[in-house]
Amino acid sequence: MSLPQPVPPSWKDLGKSSSDLLSRDFPTSGTSLEVKTATPSNVTFKVNGTLDSKTNLINGDLEGKYTDRKHGLTLTQGWTTSNTLRTLVELENQIATGLKIDLNTALTPDSGSKSALLTTTYKQPGLHTRAFLDLFKGPTFTADTVLGRDGFLVGAEASYNVTEGRVTRYATAVGYSAPEYAVTLHGLGNFSTFAASYYHRVSPDVEAGAKAIYDTKATTQGVKLEVGCKTYLDNAAFIKAKINNSGTLALGYTQSLRPGVKASFGLALDTQRLNEASPSGPAHKIGASFVFEG
Repeated sequence: MSLPQPVPPSWKDLGKSSSDLLSRDFPTSGTSLEVKTATPSNVTFKVNGTLDSKTNLINGDLEGKYTDRKHGLTLTQGWTTSNTLRTLVELENQIATGLKIDLNTALTPDSGSKSALLTTTYKQPGLHTRAFLDLFKGPTFTADTVLGRDGFLVGAEASYNVTEGRVTRYATAVGYSAPEYAVTLHGLGNFSTFAASYYHRVSPDVEAGAKAIYDTKATTQGVKLEVGCKTYLDNAAFIKAKINNSGTLALGYTQSLRPGVKASFGLALDTQRLNEASPSGPAHKIGASFVFEG
C-alpha cells in the first residue's frame, strides 16, 4: 500500500526553495521599512516604504487585512503612493474542502486603469490545480496543474484568449522534492526559455542552491547561471552569498534584533569593475531592510 500523498506545491511554487535562497534577503536596491501590527479582532495592518537608490523616490503602500477564520473569509484592502487601490477577497473551504476562491482587483483613478482577476484553487493529496480568469484583459483564461507522487512532481500551465480563440501561452515543468533537496526543470514562454534549479539543505545550518536559465530568444546566446548559499550563525542571524556568471557577487546579512524586529543588509559588487567606482557608485549597490512586527 502506497503512503498517503501530500498536497504538492502550486505551479508558481515549483522551485521555490531555490528561488527564495537566491532572491530573498538581498536588499541591494535601496532602503526599505516594513511595519506590521495586529489587533485582537483579527485585523492586521502593514505599512511598507522603499527608497529607491537609483531614482531617490519613495514608494509605499498601506494595507489592512481582516480574517474571519470561522467562515474562511479574508478581506485585504491596500492603497499605494501611486494612488492604486487594491482589493482582495478570499473564500476558502466553504463550498468544498480544498477549494479556495478569490477576487483580486486594482484601480488607479488618475489613469482609469483597472484590473480584476478571479482565481479558483483546488488542493487534494497529490493534486494542486488553479484557474484564473482575467476579466478585463482578453478576457484571458489561465489554468495550471501540478501532480505529485512519492516526491515526483509534474506540472503544466496554459493561457487561452477567449476573444481571439487561441492559446497564447503554455509551459511545463518536472521536478523531484525531498526533505533535504529539490530539483526542478521548467520549459517556459511557449518553450522559448528553459530553466533548471537545484536546492540542497546540506546541514541544519547550511543551505545551497543554483539556477540556470537558457533563453532561445536572447540576443546574447549562452546560459545564465547563478549559485548561492546560506549559513546560520546562530538562532538569530544568518548570512547569504550568491554569484552569477556575469561576475555580480551579492552578500546579505540578516539579524533578528529582538522578537518582531529584524534588520537585513545587502551588498552587490560587480567583480569585473571593482576598481571603477566606490561601493555606492554605479558599479555596486548597497541597501538595507528593516521589519517591525507586533
